[in-house]
Amino acid sequence: MRIYELPRRLVAECLGTGLLVATVVGSGVMADGLSSDDGIALLGNTIPTGAILVVLITVFGPISGAHFNPAVTFVFWLKKMLGVREALAYVAVQVLGGLVGTFIAHIMFDLSVVQASETVRTGGGQWVAEIVATFGLVATILGGIHSRESAVPWLVGLYITAAYWFTASTSFANPAVAVARGFTNTFSGIRPIDLPGFIGSELVGAVLALWLMSWLLGVASTAHEQTTS
Repeated sequence: MRIYELPRRLVAECLGTGLLVATVVGSGVMADGLSSDDGIALLGNTIPTGAILVVLITVFGPISGAHFNPAVTFVFWLKKMLGVREALAYVAVQVLGGLVGTFIAHIMFDLSVVQASETVRTGGGQWVAEIVATFGLVATILGGIHSRESAVPWLVGLYITAAYWFTASTSFANPAVAVARGFTNTFSGIRPIDLPGFIGSELVGAVLALWLMSWLLGVASTAHEQTTS
């Protein structure tokens, strides 16, 4: 497998995260403008997000691993698949890309470029939802890599599509996306003051998924070992 030099990987992470956030924010603005029904608007936000993840992971996965998510990068650092400097660089460009994606979405829809969200997203239910959402995302990625790596783009896209609807938080599951959504006072926004609770919950979910999946996907016993133990 070809290993790309760090600058190319960082550009892929920045661009991928930017396109992801532009899709999340832009589709939220479009859906909210086309329908006064919150359920229909959420569906209009969900489908593009799941679809773009399939595209972005397929395109950029071979270059950078297509993390687009500091929680995922944190897990791969814990697995010693990234060095500290690489991981920090990944996170920096993910956050940068996410912010640029938000600003570009605003420009496309003739909105103020820089905004601060006023949407309240806080409390125990929201935090548990983000733990669950990120746990499921990381488990999906690790399990997909283990069983069928080529299916990971579809697995992630489908998981996020589902998690939009079964989690109370609509499944941010991504600290970079959460930060970027703090700067849009639109359908997909979150108050900046609520970000620490979301980001902390996302990191907890990621670590729990790594711990469980490391055990679950560990070396299996052979049939002979099982019958003689």
